[in-house]
Amino acid sequence: MTDPITSRNNPRIKLAAKLRDRRARREQQRIIIDGVREIGRALDAGVEFIEAFVCEAGINDDQLPRRLAEKGCDIVVVNQSVLDKIAFGDRSDGIVAVAKPPQKDLNSLTLQDEMLVAVLENVEKPGNIGAVLRSADAAGLSAVIVADAGTDLYNPNSIRASAGTIFSMPIVACSSEEALSWLRQHGFNVVATRVDGAVDYTNVSYSGRYAIVLGSEADGLSDAWEGNDITAVLLPMRGVGDSLNVSVTAAVLFYEALRQRASQR
Repeated sequence: MTDPITSRNNPRIKLAAKLRDRRARREQQRIIIDGVREIGRALDAGVEFIEAFVCEAGINDDQLPRRLAEKGCDIVVVNQSVLDKIAFGDRSDGIVAVAKPPQKDLNSLTLQDEMLVAVLENVEKPGNIGAVLRSADAAGLSAVIVADAGTDLYNPNSIRASAGTIFSMPIVACSSEEALSWLRQHGFNVVATRVDGAVDYTNVSYSGRYAIVLGSEADGLSDAWEGNDITAVLLPMRGVGDSLNVSVTAAVLFYEALRQRASQR
């Protein structure tokens, strides 16, 4: 444990605070994780931590710094003012940690006969990615593939909105072409959500290997997700709106698939 840091202008603090910016995360090859729950889930998932900034007066889990230290993480004691500079937004659990971003690709995904994955194409808002991940975790999906991402996976908003499940859920970033090729190679049935879809989402049997593909609210899905082997589905809209938030659409579809699979078992 290092000597306490009390200056917000400390070079180490400035470097960590920059990780709230995408460019700094890319340059430093580090991510920042804010909150006891999120750090704990990342730790359980085997994420490699580099340093953790702890305000002893504000932390609500005094065992977490010990667990981090046991994994070789450098524990840095700071005061509340310094922690506030590093923390993301107005929330603080008394600890903010810096870690290496997990590196996963399509080949790292474990294939199963019964497998449900989600594909998110060109979703720009990190909060939406995090919310979809949280629903995917709750519904028992096997993986989430983020295609042609409009943001980096480990944006602090994604981490927070996912409640830390971004670390426990297998998640991969790639291009749409790579994702579709992998799905076809491994015999997945592909369901693409479109406002002009011809099939009601409840009229699909989600048994076997299935991929549910969702696009951004602004642009929908690209032409890559059209083809004779892709089923375009829609959710009925009874009001004046023509679409739902992508995370809400995802949750509806995930739980319909879960309901069907549970009834089949």
